[in-house]
Amino acid sequence: MTFASTDSYIATEDLTVAVNAAVMLERPLLVKGEPGTGKTELALQVAASLGLDLMEWNIKSTTRAQQGLYEYDAVSRLRDSQLGEDRVHDVTNYIKKGKLWQAFTAPKRVVLLIDEIDKADIEFPNDLLQELDKMEFHVYETGETVRAVNRPVVIITSNNEKELPDAFLRRCFFHFIRFPEIETLRKIVEVHHPNIKDGLLTAALTQFYEIRETSGLKKKPSTSEVIDWLKLLLSEDLSAEDLKRDGANALPKLHGALLKNEQDVHLFERLAFMARSKR
Repeated sequence: MTFASTDSYIATEDLTVAVNAAVMLERPLLVKGEPGTGKTELALQVAASLGLDLMEWNIKSTTRAQQGLYEYDAVSRLRDSQLGEDRVHDVTNYIKKGKLWQAFTAPKRVVLLIDEIDKADIEFPNDLLQELDKMEFHVYETGETVRAVNRPVVIITSNNEKELPDAFLRRCFFHFIRFPEIETLRKIVEVHHPNIKDGLLTAALTQFYEIRETSGLKKKPSTSEVIDWLKLLLSEDLSAEDLKRDGANALPKLHGALLKNEQDVHLFERLAFMARSKR
């Protein structure tokens, strides 16, 4: 079972090596990178490439590690006992299996995505250390131990909003997805827009990288945003000539697909004003 680029996903050589190394070592793959560089999409493509099902655990600020194992609904059981329900005698009726439990007991190996782990409380990664390392956990209400029937391929993504504990990092294989160079990005775009004219693609990508490298930019546009931008350019039937900017019009065409806050829009407006003032 080896991961490689597909017709719909371009993986760099170092990313391919990282995925396959994590699979071979049976370690969680911790993937970091700018938002929009395809970290979540990677899990989907790994599952497709290896012929496995994908399970997603999307982490929020309120998510607790226990929810990934199971949740025991004591309140419902108490209510049912007061109502004289027969189901109250079987505690399993009140246990909701979490994503780790589902992945551990799936009939065949799966890819488990733990998405944006850095959104949760700082103790969240530490609370999963043993479960991800030993691939088992204890259910106190029933006394059973749940062990992985088929060890899942675990992919964990982080946007670097919080530092992750060293003990957690030691148990992972790490990969940072660098923003792609222009030739790699060209291949990625051609997967999504196979009929795009070379002149338009060259002009758009040149302008895109100029925008990313603009000094003072608060949020650099990402891979997903350039793909959306090109979709709009194609829908408007714009040409490479239409994309040309001068000092008086520093904002790119359809800039709302690339610039996502007012500070960055104002930055380009100021650049245009400064250029006009020098004339």
